[in-house]
Amino acid sequence: MKKSTAVALAITLGSGGAIAETGSQRGPLSEGDMKSVSPALERYADTRLAGKLWKESDLSPRDRSLVTVSAVIARNQTILLPEQLELALNNGVTPAEISEVITQLAFYAGWGNAVAATAITHDIFSKRGISSTQLPGADGESLPLDEKAEAARAARVEKSIGAAAPGLVRDTTDVLFQDLWLRPGLTPRDRSLVTVSALIANGQDQQIPPHLNRAMDNGLTQEQASGALSHLAYYAGWPNAFSAAPVFKTVFEQRQSK
Repeated sequence: MKKSTAVALAITLGSGGAIAETGSQRGPLSEGDMKSVSPALERYADTRLAGKLWKESDLSPRDRSLVTVSAVIARNQTILLPEQLELALNNGVTPAEISEVITQLAFYAGWGNAVAATAITHDIFSKRGISSTQLPGADGESLPLDEKAEAARAARVEKSIGAAAPGLVRDTTDVLFQDLWLRPGLTPRDRSLVTVSALIANGQDQQIPPHLNRAMDNGLTQEQASGALSHLAYYAGWPNAFSAAPVFKTVFEQRQSK
């Protein structure tokens, strides 16, 4: 791979082909842009992200894109989002899945972050000729509900916070687990991967155990979960990854002991 090609790929993967706003919009960062500010950052993007991280075998490129887009939206890093969306589409994430990722993250990373992502995604979709006919509808047939597992989940939540926030308990059941989580536009495994990635990215360690267990029940392997955590060290920062690591360890050990 020629140096110029490698750097361009590194910028796309590492910095999201950043589009900055300083009074007016500018195009993707060039090699010179990054190097003129931080030559070391350009080197890390080239050698560690493009050269290694995105080529690791514990996660597919598609999964890495799901993890990265989720983290970028959750942290409202809109400067990174355009090229990460382009990369996700190139890596096999469908427009319908991106639409569902944004919807999922409205509930797990905040409404404003999801709305900000829709504006940027609208431009990417328009450029690619992606229309609303290719996206999941607002309503439609739901995936089947595991009534026994849902009853157990609802009971745990009621016991934990029911006295403090009955409205939150009600909406967690009615809006999230009996509606949002049953939307078929994302597989349960991918919906869980998106959610866990957002929780790690935003340092929500207390919320990780039930969602990591759910992710693994939905088909995410331990190797893939570990790969997502390592990947997020670069996109959400080492402290968030290190804070989540003991939580992952506990969940893995508890599952192995059963």
